[in-house]
Amino acid sequence: MKDWRTDPTFAMCRELADGADLASFSGGPFDVRAVVAGILSESWQGLDLDAAPWGNFPHGRDVRDAVHLLRADGGPGKDATDVLWGLCANDSRAAAALAVPFLIPLAIDAHHPYRTAALTMLSGPARARHHGVASREEFLLHRNDPRRHAPNTHDDYGYEVTGYPAGWSVAAARAAITRATPVLLPLLADSAPAIRVDAAYVLATVTDPDHSIRTALADRLGAESDAIVRAALLLATAEITRAHPHAPTVTWLRDRWYDRTEASEARLAAAVGWLCLTDQAAPEELHWTVDTLADEERAQAMDALPWMNAASGTTEPGFLRCRRRMLHPEEPDPETAFWDSLF
Repeated sequence: MKDWRTDPTFAMCRELADGADLASFSGGPFDVRAVVAGILSESWQGLDLDAAPWGNFPHGRDVRDAVHLLRADGGPGKDATDVLWGLCANDSRAAAALAVPFLIPLAIDAHHPYRTAALTMLSGPARARHHGVASREEFLLHRNDPRRHAPNTHDDYGYEVTGYPAGWSVAAARAAITRATPVLLPLLADSAPAIRVDAAYVLATVTDPDHSIRTALADRLGAESDAIVRAALLLATAEITRAHPHAPTVTWLRDRWYDRTEASEARLAAAVGWLCLTDQAAPEELHWTVDTLADEERAQAMDALPWMNAASGTTEPGFLRCRRRMLHPEEPDPETAFWDSLF
Protein backbone atom coordinates (compact mmCIF):
# COMPACT_ATOMS: atom_id res chain seq x y z
CA MET A 1 0.00 0.00 0.00
CA LYS A 2 1.12 3.54 -0.68
CA ASP A 3 1.83 5.95 2.13
CA TRP A 4 -1.61 7.32 3.09
CA ARG A 5 -0.06 10.70 3.80
CA THR A 6 0.26 11.26 0.04
CA ASP A 7 -3.51 11.05 -0.42
CA PRO A 8 -5.32 14.36 -0.98
CA THR A 9 -7.58 13.83 2.03
CA PHE A 10 -4.56 13.97 4.34
CA ALA A 11 -4.62 17.76 4.00
CA MET A 12 -8.13 17.74 5.47
CA CYS A 13 -7.09 15.38 8.25
CA ARG A 14 -4.13 17.58 9.10
CA GLU A 15 -6.35 20.65 9.23
CA LEU A 16 -8.75 18.83 11.55
CA ALA A 17 -5.86 17.90 13.81
CA ASP A 18 -4.87 21.57 13.86
CA GLY A 19 -8.35 22.55 15.03
CA ALA A 20 -10.36 23.15 11.84
CA ASP A 21 -14.14 22.80 12.08
CA LEU A 22 -15.22 19.42 10.73
CA ALA A 23 -18.48 20.94 9.49
CA SER A 24 -16.54 23.04 6.98
CA PHE A 25 -15.70 19.83 5.07
CA SER A 26 -19.19 18.31 5.32
CA GLY A 27 -20.68 17.49 1.94
CA GLY A 28 -17.44 18.17 0.10
CA PRO A 29 -15.28 15.91 -2.08
CA PHE A 30 -13.55 14.37 0.95
CA ASP A 31 -16.81 13.54 2.73
CA VAL A 32 -17.34 9.86 1.96
CA ARG A 33 -20.97 10.16 3.06
CA ALA A 34 -21.65 12.64 0.28
CA VAL A 35 -19.73 10.60 -2.29
CA VAL A 36 -21.59 7.39 -1.42
CA ALA A 37 -24.91 9.24 -1.46
CA GLY A 38 -24.19 10.29 -5.03
CA ILE A 39 -23.43 6.71 -6.01
CA LEU A 40 -26.60 5.44 -4.34
CA SER A 41 -28.69 7.61 -6.66
CA GLU A 42 -27.74 5.21 -9.46
CA SER A 43 -28.74 1.61 -10.15
CA TRP A 44 -26.86 -1.16 -8.30
CA GLN A 45 -26.05 -2.87 -11.56
CA GLY A 46 -23.50 -1.25 -13.85
CA LEU A 47 -21.91 1.12 -11.34
CA ASP A 48 -18.80 2.67 -12.88
CA LEU A 49 -15.90 1.72 -10.64
CA ASP A 50 -13.53 4.22 -12.19
CA ALA A 51 -15.95 7.13 -11.81
CA ALA A 52 -15.66 7.03 -8.02
CA PRO A 53 -13.08 9.43 -6.52
CA TRP A 54 -10.92 6.75 -4.93
CA GLY A 55 -7.93 9.08 -4.76
CA ASN A 56 -9.75 11.35 -2.33
CA PHE A 57 -9.51 8.82 0.50
CA PRO A 58 -6.62 7.09 2.29
CA HIS A 59 -5.61 3.90 0.45
CA GLY A 60 -8.41 4.56 -2.04
CA ARG A 61 -6.58 3.30 -5.11
CA ASP A 62 -5.67 0.07 -3.30
CA VAL A 63 -9.32 -0.45 -2.46
CA ARG A 64 -10.34 0.30 -6.04
CA ASP A 65 -7.91 -2.36 -7.28
CA ALA A 66 -9.20 -4.87 -4.70
CA VAL A 67 -12.81 -4.32 -5.75
CA HIS A 68 -11.79 -4.64 -9.40
CA LEU A 69 -10.26 -8.05 -8.67
CA LEU A 70 -13.42 -9.23 -6.96
CA ARG A 71 -15.58 -8.01 -9.83
CA ALA A 72 -13.27 -9.60 -12.39
CA ASP A 73 -14.71 -13.04 -11.60
CA GLY A 74 -11.55 -15.06 -11.40
CA GLY A 75 -8.82 -12.87 -9.97
CA PRO A 76 -7.01 -13.52 -6.67
CA GLY A 77 -10.03 -12.83 -4.47
CA LYS A 78 -8.29 -13.63 -1.21
CA ASP A 79 -5.69 -10.94 -1.83
CA ALA A 80 -8.47 -8.47 -2.50
CA THR A 81 -10.42 -9.29 0.65
CA ASP A 82 -7.20 -9.16 2.67
CA VAL A 83 -6.75 -5.54 1.55
CA LEU A 84 -10.27 -4.60 2.60
CA TRP A 85 -10.19 -6.47 5.89
CA GLY A 86 -6.77 -5.12 6.70
CA LEU A 87 -7.90 -1.52 6.35
CA CYS A 88 -10.94 -2.05 8.57
CA ALA A 89 -8.90 -3.93 11.16
CA ASN A 90 -6.32 -1.15 11.13
CA ASP A 91 -8.98 1.52 11.67
CA SER A 92 -8.89 3.07 8.19
CA ARG A 93 -12.37 2.59 6.74
CA ALA A 94 -13.11 5.56 4.48
CA ALA A 95 -12.17 3.93 1.17
CA ALA A 96 -13.67 0.60 2.31
CA ALA A 97 -16.94 2.44 2.94
CA LEU A 98 -16.77 3.79 -0.61
CA ALA A 99 -16.42 0.18 -1.81
CA VAL A 100 -19.70 -0.97 -0.22
CA PRO A 101 -22.02 0.03 -3.12
CA PHE A 102 -19.76 -1.89 -5.52
CA LEU A 103 -19.71 -5.00 -3.31
CA ILE A 104 -23.48 -5.26 -2.93
CA PRO A 105 -24.15 -6.55 -6.50
CA LEU A 106 -21.55 -9.29 -5.93
CA ALA A 107 -23.04 -10.24 -2.56
CA ILE A 108 -26.52 -10.77 -3.97
CA ASP A 109 -25.34 -12.71 -7.03
CA ALA A 110 -25.78 -16.39 -6.16
CA HIS A 111 -23.43 -17.41 -8.98
CA HIS A 112 -20.53 -15.06 -8.33
CA PRO A 113 -17.42 -16.93 -7.08
CA TYR A 114 -16.65 -14.20 -4.53
CA ARG A 115 -20.19 -13.75 -3.32
CA THR A 116 -19.38 -14.88 0.22
CA ALA A 117 -16.29 -12.69 0.40
CA ALA A 118 -18.24 -9.66 -0.77
CA LEU A 119 -21.07 -10.26 1.70
CA THR A 120 -18.62 -10.75 4.53
CA MET A 121 -16.88 -7.50 3.66
CA LEU A 122 -20.02 -5.35 3.43
CA SER A 123 -20.35 -4.53 7.09
CA GLY A 124 -16.62 -4.23 7.88
CA PRO A 125 -16.59 -0.43 7.48
CA ALA A 126 -20.06 -0.16 9.06
CA ARG A 127 -18.70 -1.07 12.48
CA ALA A 128 -16.04 0.57 14.62
CA ARG A 129 -14.25 -0.46 17.80
CA HIS A 130 -15.61 -4.01 17.89
CA HIS A 131 -12.51 -6.18 17.63
CA GLY A 132 -11.78 -7.59 21.06
CA VAL A 133 -14.75 -5.74 22.60
CA ALA A 134 -16.72 -8.07 24.87
CA SER A 135 -17.98 -6.00 27.80
CA ARG A 136 -21.64 -5.55 28.58
CA GLU A 137 -21.30 -1.78 28.19
CA GLU A 138 -19.69 -1.85 24.73
CA PHE A 139 -20.49 -5.14 22.96
CA LEU A 140 -22.82 -4.57 19.97
CA LEU A 141 -22.27 -0.81 20.35
CA HIS A 142 -19.17 -0.25 18.19
CA ARG A 143 -18.62 3.32 19.28
CA ASN A 144 -17.67 5.10 22.48
CA ASP A 145 -20.21 4.56 25.22
CA PRO A 146 -21.28 8.10 26.22
CA ARG A 147 -21.93 6.83 29.74
CA ARG A 148 -18.22 6.07 30.09
CA HIS A 149 -16.40 8.32 27.61
CA ALA A 150 -16.59 12.00 26.83
CA PRO A 151 -18.54 12.58 23.58
CA ASN A 152 -16.88 14.23 20.60
CA THR A 153 -18.08 16.09 17.55
CA HIS A 154 -19.14 13.22 15.33
CA ASP A 155 -21.37 10.63 16.90
CA ASP A 156 -18.83 9.45 19.46
CA TYR A 157 -16.76 7.57 16.86
CA GLY A 158 -13.60 9.66 17.04
CA TYR A 159 -10.93 9.63 14.34
CA GLU A 160 -9.40 6.83 12.31
CA VAL A 161 -5.67 6.19 12.43
CA THR A 162 -5.26 8.46 9.39
CA GLY A 163 -7.05 11.31 11.13
CA TYR A 164 -10.20 10.82 9.05
CA PRO A 165 -13.51 11.17 11.00
CA ALA A 166 -14.53 7.59 11.71
CA GLY A 167 -18.20 8.48 12.05
CA TRP A 168 -18.30 9.55 8.40
CA SER A 169 -16.98 6.19 7.21
CA VAL A 170 -19.43 4.25 9.37
CA ALA A 171 -22.36 6.44 8.32
CA ALA A 172 -21.54 6.04 4.61
CA ALA A 173 -21.31 2.26 4.84
CA ARG A 174 -24.52 2.02 6.85
CA ALA A 175 -26.35 4.27 4.39
CA ALA A 176 -25.36 2.01 1.50
CA ILE A 177 -26.42 -1.14 3.37
CA THR A 178 -29.71 0.48 4.40
CA ARG A 179 -30.41 1.44 0.78
CA ALA A 180 -29.76 -2.18 -0.23
CA THR A 181 -32.15 -3.67 2.35
CA PRO A 182 -34.68 -4.93 -0.26
CA VAL A 183 -32.03 -7.00 -2.05
CA LEU A 184 -30.27 -8.16 1.11
CA LEU A 185 -33.30 -9.37 3.10
CA PRO A 186 -33.87 -12.41 0.82
CA LEU A 187 -30.42 -13.69 1.82
CA LEU A 188 -31.86 -14.55 5.26
CA ALA A 189 -33.57 -17.45 3.51
CA ASP A 190 -30.57 -18.56 1.44
CA SER A 191 -29.92 -22.30 1.23
CA ALA A 192 -26.44 -21.91 2.77
CA PRO A 193 -26.40 -21.37 6.57
CA ALA A 194 -23.16 -19.34 6.34
CA ILE A 195 -24.84 -16.90 3.94
CA ARG A 196 -27.79 -16.56 6.32
CA VAL A 197 -25.42 -15.80 9.21
CA ASP A 198 -23.50 -13.20 7.21
CA ALA A 199 -26.73 -11.62 5.96
CA ALA A 200 -27.92 -11.20 9.55
CA TYR A 201 -24.58 -9.62 10.45
CA VAL A 202 -24.86 -7.14 7.59
CA LEU A 203 -28.52 -6.29 8.22
CA ALA A 204 -27.76 -5.58 11.88
CA THR A 205 -26.06 -2.37 10.72
CA VAL A 206 -29.14 -1.01 8.92
CA THR A 207 -30.74 2.22 10.06
CA ASP A 208 -34.09 0.89 11.27
CA PRO A 209 -36.21 3.56 12.97
CA ASP A 210 -39.48 1.87 11.96
CA HIS A 211 -38.30 -1.53 13.28
CA SER A 212 -38.96 -3.27 9.95
CA ILE A 213 -35.60 -5.07 9.94
CA ARG A 214 -36.06 -6.20 13.53
CA THR A 215 -39.46 -7.59 12.53
CA ALA A 216 -37.94 -9.40 9.55
CA LEU A 217 -35.26 -10.96 11.77
CA ALA A 218 -37.87 -12.15 14.27
CA ASP A 219 -40.06 -13.53 11.47
CA ARG A 220 -37.11 -15.43 10.03
CA LEU A 221 -36.37 -16.91 13.46
CA GLY A 222 -39.76 -18.60 13.32
CA ALA A 223 -38.71 -20.52 10.19
CA GLU A 224 -35.02 -21.13 11.02
CA SER A 225 -33.89 -24.57 12.19
CA ASP A 226 -30.10 -24.17 12.27
CA ALA A 227 -28.90 -23.40 15.81
CA ILE A 228 -26.01 -21.14 14.78
CA VAL A 229 -28.19 -19.18 12.38
CA ARG A 230 -30.81 -18.79 15.11
CA ALA A 231 -28.08 -17.38 17.33
CA ALA A 232 -27.07 -14.97 14.55
CA LEU A 233 -30.64 -13.73 14.14
CA LEU A 234 -30.87 -13.05 17.88
CA LEU A 235 -27.55 -11.19 18.01
CA ALA A 236 -28.55 -9.14 14.97
CA THR A 237 -31.83 -8.29 16.66
CA ALA A 238 -29.99 -7.22 19.81
CA GLU A 239 -27.50 -5.09 17.86
CA ILE A 240 -30.16 -3.27 15.88
CA THR A 241 -32.14 -2.74 19.08
CA ARG A 242 -29.10 -1.21 20.74
CA ALA A 243 -29.05 1.36 17.94
CA HIS A 244 -32.85 1.81 17.98
CA PRO A 245 -34.15 1.05 21.51
CA HIS A 246 -37.36 -0.97 21.71
CA ALA A 247 -38.48 -2.18 25.14
CA PRO A 248 -40.66 -5.09 23.87
CA THR A 249 -37.62 -6.57 22.11
CA VAL A 250 -35.67 -6.57 25.38
CA THR A 251 -38.45 -8.66 26.94
CA TRP A 252 -38.59 -10.87 23.85
CA LEU A 253 -34.84 -11.61 24.11
CA ARG A 254 -35.24 -12.44 27.79
CA ASP A 255 -37.90 -14.98 26.85
CA ARG A 256 -35.53 -16.53 24.31
CA TRP A 257 -32.69 -17.23 26.76
CA TYR A 258 -35.17 -18.40 29.38
CA ASP A 259 -36.81 -20.91 27.01
CA ARG A 260 -35.32 -24.35 27.69
CA THR A 261 -36.74 -25.73 24.45
CA GLU A 262 -34.60 -23.29 22.46
CA ALA A 263 -31.27 -24.36 20.93
CA SER A 264 -28.37 -23.85 23.34
CA GLU A 265 -26.44 -21.57 20.99
CA ALA A 266 -29.51 -19.40 20.52
CA ARG A 267 -30.13 -19.21 24.28
CA LEU A 268 -26.55 -18.07 24.82
CA ALA A 269 -26.79 -15.45 22.08
CA ALA A 270 -30.07 -14.16 23.51
CA ALA A 271 -28.51 -13.94 26.98
CA VAL A 272 -25.63 -11.83 25.67
CA GLY A 273 -28.00 -9.63 23.70
CA TRP A 274 -30.29 -9.12 26.70
CA LEU A 275 -27.35 -8.19 28.94
CA CYS A 276 -26.28 -5.50 26.47
CA LEU A 277 -29.75 -3.98 26.28
CA THR A 278 -30.53 -3.60 29.97
CA ASP A 279 -28.93 -2.24 33.11
CA GLN A 280 -30.65 -4.86 35.23
CA ALA A 281 -28.48 -7.18 37.29
CA ALA A 282 -28.08 -10.58 35.67
CA PRO A 283 -30.52 -12.95 37.41
CA GLU A 284 -29.37 -16.26 38.82
CA GLU A 285 -31.26 -18.11 36.11
CA LEU A 286 -29.19 -16.37 33.45
CA HIS A 287 -25.95 -17.13 35.30
CA TRP A 288 -26.95 -20.77 35.51
CA THR A 289 -27.98 -20.91 31.85
CA VAL A 290 -24.75 -19.40 30.56
CA ASP A 291 -22.38 -21.26 32.89
CA THR A 292 -24.11 -24.58 32.19
CA LEU A 293 -24.29 -24.28 28.40
CA ALA A 294 -21.05 -22.41 27.61
CA ASP A 295 -18.52 -25.22 27.44
CA GLU A 296 -15.33 -24.93 25.39
CA GLU A 297 -16.67 -26.97 22.46
CA ARG A 298 -19.83 -24.91 22.10
CA ALA A 299 -17.89 -21.66 22.51
CA GLN A 300 -15.54 -22.71 19.69
CA ALA A 301 -18.53 -23.53 17.48
CA MET A 302 -20.03 -20.11 18.18
CA ASP A 303 -16.92 -18.44 16.77
CA ALA A 304 -18.64 -19.08 13.42
CA LEU A 305 -20.75 -16.08 14.43
CA PRO A 306 -18.93 -12.93 13.23
CA TRP A 307 -19.84 -11.11 16.45
CA MET A 308 -18.11 -13.75 18.54
CA ASN A 309 -15.19 -14.09 16.17
CA ALA A 310 -14.56 -10.35 16.51
CA ALA A 311 -14.80 -10.56 20.32
CA SER A 312 -12.32 -13.43 20.63
CA GLY A 313 -8.86 -13.05 22.08
CA THR A 314 -5.59 -14.73 21.25
CA THR A 315 -6.33 -17.66 23.55
CA GLU A 316 -10.02 -17.20 24.37
CA PRO A 317 -13.07 -17.90 22.16
CA GLY A 318 -15.38 -14.94 21.72
CA PHE A 319 -18.28 -16.29 23.71
CA LEU A 320 -16.12 -17.26 26.69
CA ARG A 321 -14.61 -13.78 26.57
CA CYS A 322 -18.11 -12.27 26.63
CA ARG A 323 -19.14 -14.53 29.51
CA ARG A 324 -16.09 -13.59 31.54
CA ARG A 325 -16.35 -9.86 30.87
CA MET A 326 -20.11 -9.68 31.40
CA LEU A 327 -20.73 -12.15 34.21
CA HIS A 328 -17.37 -12.91 35.85
CA PRO A 329 -15.30 -9.70 35.71
CA GLU A 330 -13.32 -10.86 38.74
CA GLU A 331 -11.69 -13.65 36.73
CA PRO A 332 -8.18 -12.98 35.34
CA ASP A 333 -7.85 -12.05 31.69
CA PRO A 334 -6.06 -14.87 29.80
CA GLU A 335 -5.14 -12.38 27.08
CA THR A 336 -3.12 -10.36 29.57
CA ALA A 337 -1.52 -13.50 30.95
CA PHE A 338 -0.59 -14.64 27.44
CA TRP A 339 1.14 -11.39 26.49
CA ASP A 340 2.85 -11.13 29.87
CA SER A 341 4.29 -14.60 29.33
CA LEU A 342 6.08 -13.40 26.20
CA PHE A 343 8.15 -10.79 27.99
